[in-house]
Amino acid sequence: MLTDEQVRQAAENLWQAEQSSEWAEPLSILFPEADVADAYRVGLAVRDIKLANGRTVKGHKIGLTSKAMRDLTGATEPDYGFIFDNWFTLEGQTVQRSAMNRPLVEVELAFVMGRELKGPSINAADVIRATDFILPALEIVDSRYKGRGKNLLVDSISDAATCGFVVLGGNPVKLTDVDVRRLSASLSINGQVMESGTASAVMGNPINAVVWLANKLHEFGVAMQPGDVILSGSFVKAIPFEAGDTIVALYDQLGEVTLRAA
Repeated sequence: MLTDEQVRQAAENLWQAEQSSEWAEPLSILFPEADVADAYRVGLAVRDIKLANGRTVKGHKIGLTSKAMRDLTGATEPDYGFIFDNWFTLEGQTVQRSAMNRPLVEVELAFVMGRELKGPSINAADVIRATDFILPALEIVDSRYKGRGKNLLVDSISDAATCGFVVLGGNPVKLTDVDVRRLSASLSINGQVMESGTASAVMGNPINAVVWLANKLHEFGVAMQPGDVILSGSFVKAIPFEAGDTIVALYDQLGEVTLRAA
């Protein structure tokens, strides 16, 4: 177990890296003894630093929702990270590639909560009742760490589950109006389809991912709040992009979400 001072140091490193774009040493290199529990402590400490500096938690990102990604990182379950108010970009906007580190783009469904959802013992019915609506979304996966560390899982968890920023599409749909498992989308870059998939690739049903998150958050004394945006996990492979690229996620029932990199 890391000491409180080591956790504080790791959290400060991530905070400073985000402010300066001078990327931090991965946690698994800085403290090779760090484990998953330590990584979540670092993530909570980063949250506390951000709250003290005027940021607001606006939701949570769920990662490692596919078995392939869990096998790659040695995880036995998904992971999560906080999403902050300054991590949202409007659809159709142009973002600066130079402000990012090693970005990848994913296609997801965002659950927007209508009421508090607090574990333990949350089930799918609880999630459906607590969800106000869902939105199509792009997640830009990125890291505040330079290079690759010795433990991908520890580094991901400590760094907000490698969430860079979020683009929400403006087409809200009630969960009761769709079969969320059957929603599908394609991801294109500069007009070329790079990936396509169906939401059932996320733990069989993205609702299951939100169930997992609600119960996991309880372990840390955290609950989903009304208005929180929950990124339920990607159902396509993450794709890198560069300056000058135009990214489009085209959903079969939810319209499209567009982002441009300058």
